[in-house]
Amino acid sequence: MPPERNGRWAAWRYGLTGLGPFGLIWAGQIVTLIGNVVLRFAFVVHAWISGEQATQVVLLSVFAMVPQVLLSPTAGALVDRCSKRLALQLADLGGLLVVGALTAVYLSGELKLWEIYLTVALLGAAAAFQYPALASAVPLLVRKDQLQRANGLLGTATSTAEIFGPALAGVLVAAAGIGVILWLDLVTFLFALVTVQLVRFREPPRSAAADEPRRRLAADSLAGLRYLLARPSLRGLTLVTFVVNLVMVFGYAVVQPMILARTGNDTSALASVLISIGIGGIVGGLVLGAWGGPRSRVRGMMLGIVGMCLTSLIVTAVGRDVVVWCAAFLAGALLLQIVNGAEQSIFQTKVPAEQQGRVFGAVAFVSQVSAPLAMIFAGVLADRVFERQVTTGGGLVGALQPLVGGGRGSGMAVMLLIAGVCGTAAALWGLAYRPVRDMDELIPDLDAEPDVPAEPVRDEREVRDEREVRDEREDRELDRLPGG
Repeated sequence: MPPERNGRWAAWRYGLTGLGPFGLIWAGQIVTLIGNVVLRFAFVVHAWISGEQATQVVLLSVFAMVPQVLLSPTAGALVDRCSKRLALQLADLGGLLVVGALTAVYLSGELKLWEIYLTVALLGAAAAFQYPALASAVPLLVRKDQLQRANGLLGTATSTAEIFGPALAGVLVAAAGIGVILWLDLVTFLFALVTVQLVRFREPPRSAAADEPRRRLAADSLAGLRYLLARPSLRGLTLVTFVVNLVMVFGYAVVQPMILARTGNDTSALASVLISIGIGGIVGGLVLGAWGGPRSRVRGMMLGIVGMCLTSLIVTAVGRDVVVWCAAFLAGALLLQIVNGAEQSIFQTKVPAEQQGRVFGAVAFVSQVSAPLAMIFAGVLADRVFERQVTTGGGLVGALQPLVGGGRGSGMAVMLLIAGVCGTAAALWGLAYRPVRDMDELIPDLDAEPDVPAEPVRDEREVRDEREVRDEREDRELDRLPGG
């Protein structure tokens, strides 16, 4: 292999393996996430078999999401009140105890649906602690120049679980049943606890804010939101994040029914698209882990959002072929890892360590608070407005028919197109808004060394004259003393 190729290979290999103790945390996250996906799949199957009603399945997502959203600010405040190691351990221990309790209930008799709903709600509460704890722990495990790599690899863990988890779950549900899956999930939580215990965390430097009197938990829970809103740059970035998440959820809520409608209920086409999303997420995380991310994180994030909207929303809306959809979603999922990695590293370097839990809790709240409403709103609009316009040929669907085509699913394609345009506009606004665009200049990273003016060079004659003046002054003081 030529020397220059050796150098490139060494750089990629370091990008993936040179993260030190973070690699162990990453391995624990992959194992735990796969276990959680397998358990979630088993819950879906159990809920469907219980009554063959779609509502029962949808409620699993609702019960999991609502506690996570509502508890995120408080969870972030609690994360800041303890060490990051302890916060991670408590989050994993919470999941372990919840699944352990459900396992005991399962062994004692038949598993009831309400018990599963309660379980997913409690697991959602534990997940509310997991994100701020993990996001604020990353800067204690890797150097600043490795933050985007580490964040990218965390995204890869999620995508890996989303691909391999359902496949493993399908085998286990058919061959072993939910009992074995519960035991498997218990083992994955134990593995995560062990990895956290083995890793040594660097203690963050104390700042003046750390010595302030501790406020009540309710006030601390809102501190993260106040911190974001009080700074124009972070406030603008948070606004972009809110809008983009809102339109993404709105658009993605109708992707699966749109694909089924436009392919005549071809489930293999839908499966291909979902697999492409997972592959794109894995590739994006690995690319970010090896590359290290864009040097200008804000610009990289905003341009990445534009690319996501153009591919996974706009191209998907105008495309009418499974291959086009797969390529669009693969590219969108790849760019999503870069966007998330850049955004997290911004907060990790511009927010004091002792406040990162609260801020990441606030970010999670802002990102997810609109998701349940957006999903419900998207479903109602798809059924009662846009798909009805397909049959009448009027309205916005009729006007955009040359772009999105006609037939079933074209109304939902128009919804994707609208979401893509809105998301692109939000990102371009972020690039045009100076407090966001020039954030690195307006809010320097916390570890950046301040510019200290150099001490002026003094001439030797000036120094000698000053010394003579001082000696003469001392002699006069001595002459004034008695006996001088």
